[in-house]
Amino acid sequence: MTSRDAAPGHAGAGGATLRAVGGLALAGVAALAWASLVEVRWYALREVTVPVLPPGQAPLRILHVSDLHLTPGQRRKVDWVRDLATLDPHLVVDTGDNWAHPDAMPALLEALEPLLAVPGAFVLGSNDYVGPGFKNPARYLLPDARRTPSRPPVALPWRELVARLTSAGWVDLSNRRDALDVDGRRLSLVGTDDAHLDRDEMPAAGGADDVRTSDGRSPAVDLHVGVTHAPYRRVLDAMHADGVDLTIAGHTHGGQLAVPFWGALTTNCDLDLRRAKGLHGWPGARPDRAGGAGSSWLHVSAGLGTSPYAPVRFACRPEATLLTLVSP
Repeated sequence: MTSRDAAPGHAGAGGATLRAVGGLALAGVAALAWASLVEVRWYALREVTVPVLPPGQAPLRILHVSDLHLTPGQRRKVDWVRDLATLDPHLVVDTGDNWAHPDAMPALLEALEPLLAVPGAFVLGSNDYVGPGFKNPARYLLPDARRTPSRPPVALPWRELVARLTSAGWVDLSNRRDALDVDGRRLSLVGTDDAHLDRDEMPAAGGADDVRTSDGRSPAVDLHVGVTHAPYRRVLDAMHADGVDLTIAGHTHGGQLAVPFWGALTTNCDLDLRRAKGLHGWPGARPDRAGGAGSSWLHVSAGLGTSPYAPVRFACRPEATLLTLVSP
């Protein structure tokens, strides 16, 4: 029996297809290796300028840290966070999800120890209350990634964490108002608990901790700052209605896995993708851009960590941010 000859070019086309598939597979392996071995530990300090202070005031430096998701043994992250104190910030704002393991308290306190000597304010995130559990990563691409876990979550000692931070002088803004004197300026502060767990409740204006007058502004107050973990639209709208000059948030991880030259694929909340990280305006454009006259400032951090069950980042380096507030 004689064999039939292959059609002209057939074998070559098949070989090209195999090579293309092999190339894509190799690129995928390389991207995964980069995301899990390099970028996830490639911490970045972002520096942004926010023209939000009253005229004539000297710059005010706010260090924004978020989403450490710290676990025991993350020595490099601990050392990197400790070194942020050398930036000499006037104020530290921590927007939650500090840890991801019930035994992470010693490492977290070591990381924050130099920063606790600086005036600070904080709120908690969902993973400050309970440890993360395994989830299909594809769920984060859904409009709302919250689902009933397959097993009960591990409770974390969040009350002890709050006690440690407040005893060091940091202000707890979980559904609270407060005020701080920072570098000769008076800051009024308002915060919410974690909206991702539906724990948020905007504190009523005019309470004992509201240092503003009925018109929303007092000559004694230089800046009104909002702090929240998860930047859900309802929280940002409430902050804006409260007259905040700047809202500071975390939670999104900047999308964590982003597409180069495109950006985030998800924010893990109802915030739009273009605000997944960085400095923006809310509800419209930035106040210093066309169309932003009715907006307040919003900063969203991409955070420093990940869930231990999804320890990857791609085109979205882990970060902390030094916000330098200046007069317009």
